[in-house]
Amino acid sequence: MMKKGKNMFCGESKGGGFGCLSVNSIVTVDERGQMVLPKEIREKAGIKAGDKLAVVSMEKGENVCCISLIKVDDFAEMVKGMLGPMMEEVFKGKK
Repeated sequence: MMKKGKNMFCGESKGGGFGCLSVNSIVTVDERGQMVLPKEIREKAGIKAGDKLAVVSMEKGENVCCISLIKVDDFAEMVKGMLGPMMEEVFKGKK
């Protein structure tokens, strides 16, 4: 992986895609389990009040190691992109 800048690492994934990972801020979870996404991150991601986000987690063994927030509309498109070709194959087999 190559380093792009302070706190940012970029590289090619096993699937052939290219992406960057960065640490943008540290947030604190309050006693009610709530946290605030910093304004700069919300603006950069185009997140507005009322937007719905899917909480996606990755597990390593028994523990959750990574948590991602993805806009629901973007997540739906990702799922369609992954499942669409698979479903086409399923329906081709039924003809």
